[in-house]
Amino acid sequence: MKTLKVNIITPYGPVYDSEVDMIIANTAAGEIGILPGHIPMVAPLVVGAVKLKKDGKTEYVALTGGFVEVRPEKVSILTQSAEVASNIDLARAKEALKRAEERIQSKQDSVDSSRAELALKRAMNRINVHEGNF
Repeated sequence: MKTLKVNIITPYGPVYDSEVDMIIANTAAGEIGILPGHIPMVAPLVVGAVKLKKDGKTEYVALTGGFVEVRPEKVSILTQSAEVASNIDLARAKEALKRAEERIQSKQDSVDSSRAELALKRAMNRINVHEGNF
C-alpha cells in the first residue's frame, strides 16, 4: 500500500515526521482527507486535531491552526504549535481552560475577548485530543 510522508513543523522544530496511509485535517473550508497521490494544494488550517492513519491505527495531533501543503507523496503542516496526543499535559491544558474561561467571564475592558476565546478553543482542543473526544 502506498503511503504519504508527513511533516508537522512549528517554529520550535519538527513535532511529527512519519509515513502514513491517510491524513484528515480541519481546514477553514471544512474537513479534508488526504491520500497518497492527492492533487497539490495549500489550505489554511483551523484549531483542531489532525488524524494520522497508519497500519489500521490512528494518531492524533492537536494544532493551533496554520497551513497544510499537499504534494502527491508528501504533506507538510506548518503551525505555531502542535502536540501529539500522548504528549499533552492534561493538567496544564485544564488550567489554561480555566484561565481562559475566567478572562471571558470577567468582561473587563482590559481583556481582549477574541484572544481569550482563541485561548479557550486551543485549551479545549488539547483536552479533547488527549481524551480522544472528537
